Amino acid sequence: MACGTPGRARGFTLVEVLVALAVMALMAALAWRGLEGVLASRDAGRDSVERTTRLATVVAQWETDLQRLQADAGVPALAFDGRTLRLVRRSDDALQIVAWTLEGTQWLRWATPPTTQLGTLQQAWLQSQQLQPQAAAALRLLDDVEGWQLYFYRGNAWSNAQSSGDLAPAAAGAASAAARSVELLPSGVRLVLQLAGGRTLTRDVLVVGGR
Repeated sequence: MACGTPGRARGFTLVEVLVALAVMALMAALAWRGLEGVLASRDAGRDSVERTTRLATVVAQWETDLQRLQADAGVPALAFDGRTLRLVRRSDDALQIVAWTLEGTQWLRWATPPTTQLGTLQQAWLQSQQLQPQAAAALRLLDDVEGWQLYFYRGNAWSNAQSSGDLAPAAAGAASAAARSVELLPSGVRLVLQLAGGRTLTRDVLVVGGR
């Protein structure tokens, strides 16, 4: 009995191989795009957390400076000219001048070394009025601030921080004009920051000893 010729194993045609390669390439591209999306979301989330943490740290420093205001130090305790806020801050048993200013979109904080000498403090106050943003002592805190406004709480109402407030009674025997016209501290300070992307941050701080 004659034996039949064994059949040959059928292989893939060139067209089938090309189709399979095309499907594999498409799946790889889709997988890579999905991975890119995951990585982009992770990076965006990490950047958002870093910005939020940094902003919280900066605002905490702002609140600390205001909560340590020192009145009757021989210079104005708190003054805002529309661009820079200057204040006298207690630092242990000494005092220092601190200035917060906006230069472009950069929010900067400048501070002098603490001192117990009235003359040194007065010189530091004058120096703060000629503050240059490029000064070595200026610390860049935020880079995405588009604007800011300050309001003082006086007489049961918020008012523009550049408006005049009530004056303290003149000290007995006061000889200088500065001593005769010491402005009372407000009882609160409201900060309104315009941040990039249309975001706005509002923060109210109670001023201890303010009226």
